[in-house]
Amino acid sequence: MKMMEILRILYSKNEILGAKIISQELEKRGYSLGERAVRYHMHILDEKGFTEKVGYKGRQITKKGIDELKKGLIFDQVDFTFSRFQEKMYNVSLDYKKATGSVIVNISSINDLDSSKIITDVFKEGLSVSKHYNIVEKDDKTYIETVCGTTIDGVFQQQGIITKPLYGGLLKVEDYVPINFTEQIAYENTSITPLEAFTGHDNTSVIDVINNGTGVIPANFRIIPEVKKQHALAILDNLKTIGIGGVIHIDNPGEAVLGIPVPEGMVGIAIVGGVTPLCAAREEGYDLSIKLADGYAEYSNMINSSIAKNFPLKPVTYNNTTPVSFVLNKIYNLLSTVNFDIESGEGDVIVNVSFVDRNNLDTSLEILSKMYKSKPEFCIGNRYSLVDGPDNKVGIATICSLTIDGILTKHGISSFPKYSGILDIYGNSRRFIELISYKGSSVNPHEIFINKNMCELNVSGDSCKILASVHSVPYIARDKTVDILDKLGEYGFEVLNIGKPNEYTYNAKIEKYHFGYVLAGGLNPIAAIKKEGIPTDVKSIETMKNFNSFEEF
Repeated sequence: MKMMEILRILYSKNEILGAKIISQELEKRGYSLGERAVRYHMHILDEKGFTEKVGYKGRQITKKGIDELKKGLIFDQVDFTFSRFQEKMYNVSLDYKKATGSVIVNISSINDLDSSKIITDVFKEGLSVSKHYNIVEKDDKTYIETVCGTTIDGVFQQQGIITKPLYGGLLKVEDYVPINFTEQIAYENTSITPLEAFTGHDNTSVIDVINNGTGVIPANFRIIPEVKKQHALAILDNLKTIGIGGVIHIDNPGEAVLGIPVPEGMVGIAIVGGVTPLCAAREEGYDLSIKLADGYAEYSNMINSSIAKNFPLKPVTYNNTTPVSFVLNKIYNLLSTVNFDIESGEGDVIVNVSFVDRNNLDTSLEILSKMYKSKPEFCIGNRYSLVDGPDNKVGIATICSLTIDGILTKHGISSFPKYSGILDIYGNSRRFIELISYKGSSVNPHEIFINKNMCELNVSGDSCKILASVHSVPYIARDKTVDILDKLGEYGFEVLNIGKPNEYTYNAKIEKYHFGYVLAGGLNPIAAIKKEGIPTDVKSIETMKNFNSFEEF
């Protein structure tokens, strides 16, 4: 963990550092490590290729080191993602009276001038956090910096207002009126920033909102104490005068905002995502590498889109607001319905149902068969079922891994899904490189990973990245759990790992007095189909189905 923290310091400072400075930075982060000890750790990092010595100046992080930092200690990264936002908020120094000081920026590469034009057009339409931006040339590449909405949280905090970013997600808009959040992920307990999870080209429709007022845009949500509401409104008015806004809605204390519940005594605030202009370019097919809340910029030096229109969204009416549905509520109800009998092999299981065109069905089933036969441990049961779908489509039902939680629950064991993730497999080495908590998410994170093409299913090799999930059980029930999981192996329900109490499971952190077990995702066969270029409408945790109604490969 000390070496990972050294890598993090080198990455965040983005310069060559000596042992003395690194030692001082480690001290700030709670690690008491003298210069001599730092040099010892740096020597190990050099040998691993994560850092390199630059003369007598010190060390700098390598590309390999950056990759390791991003996927190494995933249990630490899950906590660090939210901590990073808190760090960024603390460092905001914007003075809205003078329009000077540092703001948080999202950074995106621009590999085509046309994509730049689309982005700046969105600024001109006013659908952004700020009308200010930067164009930066670095390492023979062009980047655009846009103001991140978390800057507003930083200003709040600077002015003594407790602010807590809770969710980032997608917001439905009709006739320029915000309707409700349709998807969201909590900022805490995830290795992926929430808006990053939803910024695929087919998730948003920013251009449609600009052109006709109806579509889906990225947005984020935070809460503040009710006693600070008027103070916050005054700050937002001041920020608006210097070109920072994007506030979608603020409601009364304790009242839901666009479908998201708000605790008593708190006020909810929804703000347009700072990446909204970048999403417009992605919708047009441009491949942008977007890094959210990745740096700072001096606000007074940023380009001012002075011809920008006013924020185009109208006030919220609440006529058609639908409460946000959290996926855990659906999960708890479905796993409580599982009645599969481990002795007879009969009963209902939870299934995913994903749709393909009927013309692609035979090819899809061939891929499924190859997956089940060559890598059975990457699947939940070697079975599938076909379901009639609309518009000449066929649904392929696969068994969902949450069925295991249901079976254990049926036997009096408290088993709950904790994380969904990407498991990196290289020979005998296995570790999670991405994790999203089920808690606070409106969608099964496995769908996000598939839609972002983060799976690398190589059925013929020993290196791949698969969907997997982490489940938590009280340590007192471990022996009984192991017996049931062994029995389930007779029906093709594979378990990748059963941890010990208080042990990290494939790098995933389990709470005290519990142990974790890891299951492959039931959607891995579907991910394999999608990887082959077959258009697939992925749907997880859909319904219940009798186990004996499945066909076996």
